[in-house]
Amino acid sequence: MAGMPEGTPCWVDAMFTDLEGAKGFYGDVLGWTFGEASSEFGNYTQAYVDGKAVAAVVPPMPGQEGQAPPSSWCLYLASPDVQATAARIRENGGQILMEPMQVGDFGSMLLAREPSGTTFGVWQAGQNKGFEATAPVPGAYCWAEVYTRDADTADRFFRAVFPYSAQKMPDDRMDFQVYNLGEDTVLGRMRMDENFPAEAPPYINVYFTVADVDAALGRATARGAKLLFGPMDSPYGRFAALMDPQGAPFSLIDVTTTEGEMPEMTDVP
Repeated sequence: MAGMPEGTPCWVDAMFTDLEGAKGFYGDVLGWTFGEASSEFGNYTQAYVDGKAVAAVVPPMPGQEGQAPPSSWCLYLASPDVQATAARIRENGGQILMEPMQVGDFGSMLLAREPSGTTFGVWQAGQNKGFEATAPVPGAYCWAEVYTRDADTADRFFRAVFPYSAQKMPDDRMDFQVYNLGEDTVLGRMRMDENFPAEAPPYINVYFTVADVDAALGRATARGAKLLFGPMDSPYGRFAALMDPQGAPFSLIDVTTTEGEMPEMTDVP
């Protein structure tokens, strides 16, 4: 069954040591409800907005509870052939963390780390195509950015593995690019500079849509989240970056509240 175009962000999930705590936090902040845990697939639990699947949370695997890494959101990119994508990942210096595997009739997946350090997933759709709702639906996925200190390596890798073209923002204060599929901009890449703590690892920053950033931020911090940046207005929307109570970074964005002109992007050869 055909999924989304190759390289399109199609799903997000995260592993949490305190699964009930994560459900309470994101349920309050983003309005998520949760389905039944699927014991067949490691108690994988889908999150919903108005009955449409938008994300998932999962506990550590048995025996991993005390050694689970800090929580983080994992972004999955669509592939028509997960085995072929795995081969390109290896050919371009990436590391396969979880070999391609079939997930029932839902589809096939892998987990990988690109050579500059960010971890991501790949999803080949079966019955499950991925997101059932996205922005501007409040609570749904909106956007994601690869945060890395070795931006050139990340750019070469992602453009070799997926059919992306790239454009850069003409701004001396930051090194920011976007990856495009045809006319559609699907993913961002930000070079981590001295404003990021030295101990902060590379990661993919996932943006979730909200109707009111300030109100959602208030709910998040009241539940123990840490504000990392913002809130601020931009041509793309009003947004804020946070770290949830279990250490997973993410961002909130209200795409209806914009300020300023869209920047002119320059093509990258």
